[in-house]
Amino acid sequence: MTETFGQDDQSWLGSEEGTSRAASITLDTSMFVAGTHYPNGYFPSGILLGRITGTGAGGTVGLYGPYDNAATDGRQDCAGILLCAVDAPAATTADVQGALLWHGRVLVSKLPIAQGTAGGPDAGGAYKADLPQIRFDA
Repeated sequence: MTETFGQDDQSWLGSEEGTSRAASITLDTSMFVAGTHYPNGYFPSGILLGRITGTGAGGTVGLYGPYDNAATDGRQDCAGILLCAVDAPAATTADVQGALLWHGRVLVSKLPIAQGTAGGPDAGGAYKADLPQIRFDA
């Protein structure tokens, strides 16, 4: 079954568990690539996110960017998953609010970002260990 809400495809959600407990976060738009992360003018739900804790890649400490297991600025630790689509701002210097899913069930094959791409699952599955309260299914 696929559920689509406006522009948002949440078919990657395996259940509604955890959706009512999502955390409010701010996305550092400058950390995302237009053609990869928001080719249609919005950040789709299901992007894996990491919290920026250092300035290695130039992001703003405390904000969230695409999870990248090879990063050195904090995004190498997957903090959760973007729960709902967020309109991308016209300027990459404008940060936007989002909701972070950190508990529940996720269907990995339906995530919007490809494996091996920042914001998608890494081949080794390190993101799974970072999120022990999420059950990842194929």
